[in-house]
Amino acid sequence: MLRPTLIQEPVSQLAVWSQRLGLFAVAVAVLSIIIVRSGILEIAPAAATFGAALVFAVAAILLALASFVAIWINGAPGLARAFLGLFLGAALLAYPAFIAVSARKLPQINDITTDFTNPPRFEVLARLRPRDRVDYPAFFAAEQEKGYPNVGPLQVDLPVRPAYDLALKTITQRKWLVVDARPPAGNARPGVIEAIARTPIMGFRDDVVVRVSAFESGAKIDVRSASRYGLSDFGANAKRVVALLSDIEDAASNVPEPQEKAPEPKATPRRPAPRR
Repeated sequence: MLRPTLIQEPVSQLAVWSQRLGLFAVAVAVLSIIIVRSGILEIAPAAATFGAALVFAVAAILLALASFVAIWINGAPGLARAFLGLFLGAALLAYPAFIAVSARKLPQINDITTDFTNPPRFEVLARLRPRDRVDYPAFFAAEQEKGYPNVGPLQVDLPVRPAYDLALKTITQRKWLVVDARPPAGNARPGVIEAIARTPIMGFRDDVVVRVSAFESGAKIDVRSASRYGLSDFGANAKRVVALLSDIEDAASNVPEPQEKAPEPKATPRRPAPRR
């Protein structure tokens, strides 16, 4: 007796390609992160690579949606592949989409300072930055003041040198790469710290300079944080400045106050012994 042979219906090619493009998009995104963090190539090729990953993610989502329609019509298998492609594409697009939506009301600037009239200057880091991004653009001041009114200098009730040491310790705890640290020379010359910070996911390099100067009976701490590339930082530099100064302020508030020395007891003069 001949057994009937079961003919397996082919998997939907739309679902197959949705899965493939989703996996490929994730691989390309990971490759772009490796390129940025390792410094193998410049930022432009890395950004182009990540942009290509987003394009593949969009294609995976579109093919997944198309495969849902095709599977609904002809009943072909491949629903799991389509869902995987949809999930991978949506997961890859979620974070950039969230940043883009959050940054709609933010100013299109990429350089933040706590002092508009005399911004802290990059000295060592100026060699690593593009030539047109060494000085703080004066026209950024109005946009920054409107978009980030909470960014301002920090005043602490500490002498200049302890305040400088506290700022350097806070930066070191954040694991930023300190490229230059110039301690203050009394009240005449402020202390300056230059460091490189990295963004959490992509690892883009942002430059930070901290200036600690004497102010009244304590010290004033100014910060400047600037991206090397791009037209907008999506609020990253402002958040970095505020968070750094907040940490320094918390650390300064925990510094024990110097205790006053108790006055030494006066020595009682000895009377000469009577002569016999």
